[in-house]
Amino acid sequence: MQEAPLMPKATAVWLVENTALSFDQIAEFCKLHTLEVKAIADGDSAQGIKGLDPIQTGQLTREDIERAEQDKNLRLKLADRKVRVPEQKTKRGPRYTPVSRRQDRPNAILWLLRNHAELKDSQIMRLVGTTKSTIQSIRERSHWNAANLSPLDPVTLGLCSQIDLDMQVSKAAKEKPAPSDHERVTLLPASVTTAPEQEPVQEDSRVAAASAKAQDDADVASVFAKLKKIGGTRTEED
Repeated sequence: MQEAPLMPKATAVWLVENTALSFDQIAEFCKLHTLEVKAIADGDSAQGIKGLDPIQTGQLTREDIERAEQDKNLRLKLADRKVRVPEQKTKRGPRYTPVSRRQDRPNAILWLLRNHAELKDSQIMRLVGTTKSTIQSIRERSHWNAANLSPLDPVTLGLCSQIDLDMQVSKAAKEKPAPSDHERVTLLPASVTTAPEQEPVQEDSRVAAASAKAQDDADVASVFAKLKKIGGTRTEED
């Protein structure tokens, strides 16, 4: 299937204004609907769009247009490109690390393992351009230079950008499962944290208070008994 020309609508505007091609020929070449080309010719569509000359851009030749104008059944085709544009790679390959920075990768891996444990091995591999076996050896402290490693920020070392690091960290945080209710740490209310501490009541003090109350009750009873006795003796004498 033939690909569309550069800026299809602008090309269609130029062909409508400067050639005698039919609407079908222009529509097929620009990959538009015939009604769209007719709306452009009537001024109902593509208003304010400046026409793009396909001859100057190397997409058509003057001879091709003249032949198509004489034969309405002839269909226009894009001219062969003189310059081949390399295809854009949609999938990113492994990150290239300069030779001068490769010795710093173990330190960067150690920093990522300590500060961002939520990152997967594949994410660390994309950030610093390393292998899974290297990450495993540093995690298990079996790396040949494990004794001399020190954690260093990969952004400071120039192994990755801060944007890439933040993107991988946020992605790992979204994939991390939410903590359960018993794992969540909640803050106590201010009324509890600011309340004065109450000293526990000792068992001995309770016993002492009960005995003191009993002693007071006994003293009161003895006083009333004496008063009754005294009152009864005075009545007999009178």
